[in-house]
Amino acid sequence: MSNGTGAEAATITGLGRVGGVFASVRDWLVRFSENRMAVAGFLFVSFVFIVAAFAPQIAYYDPDEVDLTARLVPLSADHPFGTDTFGRDIFSRVVYGARISVIAGLGSVTLALAVGVFLGAVSGFAGRALDNVLMRIMDAVMAFPGLLLAIALMAALGASLTNVCIALAIRYTPNFARLVRASVLKEREKEYVEAAMVQGESNLRVLFRQILPNCMAPVLVQGTLDFAHAIIAEASLSFLGIGVPPPTPSWGSILHAARSIMEFYPWAAIFPGLAICFSVLGLNLLGDGLRDVLDPRLSEERSGSA
Repeated sequence: MSNGTGAEAATITGLGRVGGVFASVRDWLVRFSENRMAVAGFLFVSFVFIVAAFAPQIAYYDPDEVDLTARLVPLSADHPFGTDTFGRDIFSRVVYGARISVIAGLGSVTLALAVGVFLGAVSGFAGRALDNVLMRIMDAVMAFPGLLLAIALMAALGASLTNVCIALAIRYTPNFARLVRASVLKEREKEYVEAAMVQGESNLRVLFRQILPNCMAPVLVQGTLDFAHAIIAEASLSFLGIGVPPPTPSWGSILHAARSIMEFYPWAAIFPGLAICFSVLGLNLLGDGLRDVLDPRLSEERSGSA
């Protein structure tokens, strides 16, 4: 009888936790939908992702198709953004360039997040000796200017999209590591951590099951901001000729090809420039909106006023 009662209690407790998670998610979605900045940023970013995902269906032509009889064609129904010096359709190249930016941003930020969160969590929880070693390594990486570090890494690794992701991930890893370390140092002093320790849970379980979930809000915000930085960095590397190798269309390489004709044919640079601008703007708006929505102090103020 007691076993049945215990099982029922465990079931009720589990259902209560699931219900609490759903309630938290619903509350978060309500706050998110009320934040115009976050919604606007989400729409911008969603548009870029949709364009990247459906580039073959959206593009008018093969982005690498050369037609020397259609060089520098002005804006028209057949070529909405005109053509470049090789007769390639700029609209198609900008559309396919969205794929490169999304892959570079997602790849670099995901890799940096995975490594940085792990290093930051271990650094904040393990103790002073290991903390000092890991943080000094992070400080050494951050001491280099971001773009110069990426250029040096690309020179060593070679030009490819994979190496762009690796180089940018190395640059952004300290951002996540230091952010998570600060959050872990703050969280580990709270009562729920002491309670978990008293109950006999291992250090790794306490760190990854108890502490880290409460540190993810600032990580999400940092991820959106570094995504925007990664788009600019990838475009800069491709513009310099050490990013994604041609003829693969990248917003940076499109700008590089347009630099010699901008005076009499500005469209070749305006449209890829606008693509970078709106993508970065959307990610910054989304990051700022998420920061406002996920800030617990703002949540307390809203609940108090209600």
